[in-house]
Amino acid sequence: MSDPIRILVADDHLIIRQGLRLILETESAFELVGEAADGAEAVRLCALLNPDVVLMDLRMPGMDGLTAIEHLHAEQEQIAVVILTTFNEDDLMMRGLRAGAKGYLLKDTNRETLFNAIRAAARGETLLKPEIIARVLSNASGTRRSPDNSGLTGRELEVLRCVAQGERSKEIAHRLGITERTVKAHLASIYNKLGVDNRAAAIAVAAQRGWLAKDSG
Repeated sequence: MSDPIRILVADDHLIIRQGLRLILETESAFELVGEAADGAEAVRLCALLNPDVVLMDLRMPGMDGLTAIEHLHAEQEQIAVVILTTFNEDDLMMRGLRAGAKGYLLKDTNRETLFNAIRAAARGETLLKPEIIARVLSNASGTRRSPDNSGLTGRELEVLRCVAQGERSKEIAHRLGITERTVKAHLASIYNKLGVDNRAAAIAVAAQRGWLAKDSG
């Protein structure tokens, strides 16, 4: 039997923390090891408890979630951070992804989605829900576009747009008729050109610059 996934919840609302605790306690594969009411406490507890996954609110007093994500990404990169967000926080969510978060969950998400997201984060997978990305792109339709896509090739843009739809490397390879190894090589090149180190951050940059719309580039 594998060890439970160790989780820390950071949210300044007690009712959110209590609700998540009650839900997580119903699943033996998870262990809630700590709760934080602000970003500074989250960073301190992560150093002390070394959780596998942090569920991080973005709007908190004192040190906010964005700053806490930056600290964790620099100091404890092995910890997967999943943003807890609401429907009116698209810009904050994208900034959180750029700062190093692996993905995001809506605060009103259902139990199954929460559990699947935590498991994926613990495996090191990036969480990109296509319906949320689609909404972000719709809201950012007026975003200024870079004419040269920061040097991305046509194939790299294709790969990036597939990633934005939540497709994994194997699925992208099948769709584009290339090998999975080639997909990973394209991703490495994309990360280098955009100055990021994961899929979520790459999508955040591309979305903010308006590169993911079908008529862009």
